[in-house]
Amino acid sequence: MRKWVLSGILASEETYLSHLEALLIPMKPLRAAATTSQPMLTTHQIETIFFKVPELHEIHKDFYDALLPRVQDWSHQQCVGDLFQKLNLKVRSTKDCKDHRGLTLSSSAALLYKPVDRVTRSTLVLHDLLKHTPCSHPDHPLLQDALRISQNFLSSINEEITPRRQSMTVKKGEHRQLLRDRFMVELVEGSRKLRHVFLFTDLLLCTKLKKQAAGKAQQYDCKWYIPLADLTFQTLEDCESTPIPLVQDEEIDAMKIKISQIKNEIQREKRTTKGSKVMERLRKKLSEQESLLLLMSPNMAFRVANRNGKGFTFLISSDYERAEWRDIIREQQKKCFKSFSLTSLELQMLTNSCVKLQTVHTIPMTMNKEDDESPGLYGFLNVIVHSASGLKHSSNLYCSLEVDSFGYFVNKARTRVHRDSTEPSWDEEFEIELEGSQTVRLLCYEKCCNKAKQSREEGELTDKIMAKGQIKLDPQTLQSKDWQRTVIAMNGIEVKLSMKFTGREFSLKRMPSRKQSGVFGVKINVVTKRERSKVPLIVRQCVEEIERRGMEEVGIYRVSGVATDIQALKAAFDSNNKDVSVMMREMDVNAIAGTLKLYFRELPEPLFTDELYPNFAGGIALSDSVAKESCMLNLLLSLPEPNLVTFLFVLDHLKRVAENESFNKMSLHNLATVFGPTLLRPSEKDSKISSSSQPISMNDSWSLEVMAQVQVLLYFLQLDSIPTPDSKRQSLLFSTEV
Repeated sequence: MRKWVLSGILASEETYLSHLEALLIPMKPLRAAATTSQPMLTTHQIETIFFKVPELHEIHKDFYDALLPRVQDWSHQQCVGDLFQKLNLKVRSTKDCKDHRGLTLSSSAALLYKPVDRVTRSTLVLHDLLKHTPCSHPDHPLLQDALRISQNFLSSINEEITPRRQSMTVKKGEHRQLLRDRFMVELVEGSRKLRHVFLFTDLLLCTKLKKQAAGKAQQYDCKWYIPLADLTFQTLEDCESTPIPLVQDEEIDAMKIKISQIKNEIQREKRTTKGSKVMERLRKKLSEQESLLLLMSPNMAFRVANRNGKGFTFLISSDYERAEWRDIIREQQKKCFKSFSLTSLELQMLTNSCVKLQTVHTIPMTMNKEDDESPGLYGFLNVIVHSASGLKHSSNLYCSLEVDSFGYFVNKARTRVHRDSTEPSWDEEFEIELEGSQTVRLLCYEKCCNKAKQSREEGELTDKIMAKGQIKLDPQTLQSKDWQRTVIAMNGIEVKLSMKFTGREFSLKRMPSRKQSGVFGVKINVVTKRERSKVPLIVRQCVEEIERRGMEEVGIYRVSGVATDIQALKAAFDSNNKDVSVMMREMDVNAIAGTLKLYFRELPEPLFTDELYPNFAGGIALSDSVAKESCMLNLLLSLPEPNLVTFLFVLDHLKRVAENESFNKMSLHNLATVFGPTLLRPSEKDSKISSSSQPISMNDSWSLEVMAQVQVLLYFLQLDSIPTPDSKRQSLLFSTEV
């Protein structure tokens, strides 16, 4: 019965919308109808529509009789709405219309809105029904169809009513078109300021969004502008050296934790109550935290100057974005030859137009997506960079991969340099961890051996960007377990890729190895007992090689190594290959770092053990510093001896890596972010956070849990000293042993 009723609703809505569309089409000017070859409605069609759409059926017969004779007399400047106004439309009273749903409207505008209002209300009802209907229920596809029809209809109405302006008229009848606009961070006298930047066909405009009282229209305040004919890209030699105020990684992480917590609160609020005020307050807090994260996260300088040499500095999160701005400005400068200045009135008109012209209405955070939109992918993305073609001359080429997380992009992997070739072939595989990611960016660089020829765009010696491109991560396409091949075309250069995604529910499982004679997937106490050592050989050899030649490697442990090299090392260690030391010397140091991370990730039980993990998660949350230190140290010294000795060995190594932060850009916090989940993530799904009685989504739960794991490792990294196992640990735990 339920299915029959829903089928009837669907059929009814389709019929209703088709009649309503037929009426609304000729409401546009007739000249528009002529350009689209849209046929005019006949008298019979109008009569049919007015009596089949219930709300229109209730219109007074005098209006209907007056409308039909005028249809044939419509001019190319008139709309149906004009006739509604001229006829001074009146509607029957409630008493006269008691047989027709009691319509009591008195204004023509309200009457015209009435049919669309019915569709709007039906859409909201359908949305709620679909939200609470399981995917497996037979009504689910019917509701989806009905909602799709209603939403498509409303979208078509909105597109016609409120088209976005793309240009504004300036003197001499020219048009100033908007090319792009973005929220960006400007560095002003050492302080970070959030700006909305507009790039027009003839100028770059930097604005600040004015604070307005609730209900008032949005307004922009112009901070500065530069005609493109006068704009130059500044280097450090051309401007005063203003240091970029760096924000501690701990602060950035704290912002991410707050964002995840607020998202959890929003989800809980949706499940428990419909309090709009509470939801509004939470969304405001979320927006504030996202704005703060956007303001504090970018550290890459993008400098521009006007014809007088006055410079302005923006902070950008990735090389891709910086190159994007440069390219589009340079391309447009080819068409701009004259300098100009705007009067105060022209400047006011320009900033006023930005409200209508803007394409970016919210800060570019993945967290800011609507609930029904994809929140991004969580898990691991395997990417194989195969080859490149289309190069016009031989070059030393390498590729870099960036992915987004919390609204900004981070460099995740880099291929080796393929020298002196027009068709470089890498066939290198990388495993990239995704955290709510939606886009992969690819940059092709030409390695400049001669430093004198290197680019000095920003006053820094950098390799030249040959091409750049990006690809959206489609969850539906990547659900397949097979490799998905794709080609990224950019500036005449094509790069072939293959991608395969593993969701978090599968990638986070610690799977014991069936081959107990190896080292990967085998309990650490089994390995140390077999090797008669306190620290597994694989850990010692990887650490020694990294400390020999990788301490100044930029992004060591963060940048992914080539997956095929990592798998080769894994096989060598598992088979106890005596030549593994020789293999390591010939491999990229990032592959060795990746092998060490993989070893800890594939342990059947984490280094901090499943039993003690909830206690570590609880201890790090203590507010009293003395109690926290006592708790954390006692827990640490409660670990089994192989686990404790191995952890202290790795801990000392990571501290030495962080001492070279000025070269490798890896702070203690960066290292904790990489190794925290690897060393602490429990082998079972149950954990202190995810087993909370409060309902929270898997992604938000995982984000909070990962951040707790990072905080635990960071706590130990920041301790000046930890008791050694031979002294403090023996006295605490083994005083009664013989």
